Amino acid sequence: MVSATVREVASRELRAVTGATRFATLLADPPWRFTNRTGKMAPEHRRLSRYGTMTAEDIAALPVPEITAEPAHCYLWVPNALLPEGLQVLAAWGFTYKTNLIWHKVRKDGGSDGRGVGFYFRNVTEMVLFGVRGKNARTLDPARRQVNMIAAQKREHSRKPDELYDLIEACSPGPRLELFARGTRPGWTCWGNQADEGYAPTWATYANHSASGRAGQSKSDLTSNG
Repeated sequence: MVSATVREVASRELRAVTGATRFATLLADPPWRFTNRTGKMAPEHRRLSRYGTMTAEDIAALPVPEITAEPAHCYLWVPNALLPEGLQVLAAWGFTYKTNLIWHKVRKDGGSDGRGVGFYFRNVTEMVLFGVRGKNARTLDPARRQVNMIAAQKREHSRKPDELYDLIEACSPGPRLELFARGTRPGWTCWGNQADEGYAPTWATYANHSASGRAGQSKSDLTSNG
């Protein structure tokens, strides 16, 4: 019953923000819920309480197909441990998986940032699934020269690298929608309970986090357990 309410509220609010617009490019960073919810690095763990999470089923049930144009591109952040769920969500939203982008989390000297966690290996990467829907859904010309990796430092928990926005704006057409956004970005429609210009994180951040530029990023757990 609770899960159904989450779906209904989220779907209603998303439709209200998007209106009649049909978007050619979507970026989403869902608040994934881990099966191992007792893990101290899970975002919903009582010690952290960073933000509410959603099941993969609730995320997949969002009315994304209703607000998406054809052709269209989707960029979906997914923790390493939840790759199968990410592929399921992408398909439920009507997109066919084509490739991925990798964020390599680095230190100031360019080496891998070993602060990542995981039950099996220490994660220093995070993945963006790229999918398309409709005919003639190729990326724009700049994508022919674009490598599929971003090397950037971590900042506050869950914040993604700003470089991805420039990449998307060069490689995929508008109008563009960001789902589960923190803050706003010119030229984008942003949806989420923290999608406002005055957003600021309410928890401790990494010392090197950026206070300039974009106010915030979309939310998902960077501490994947894969």
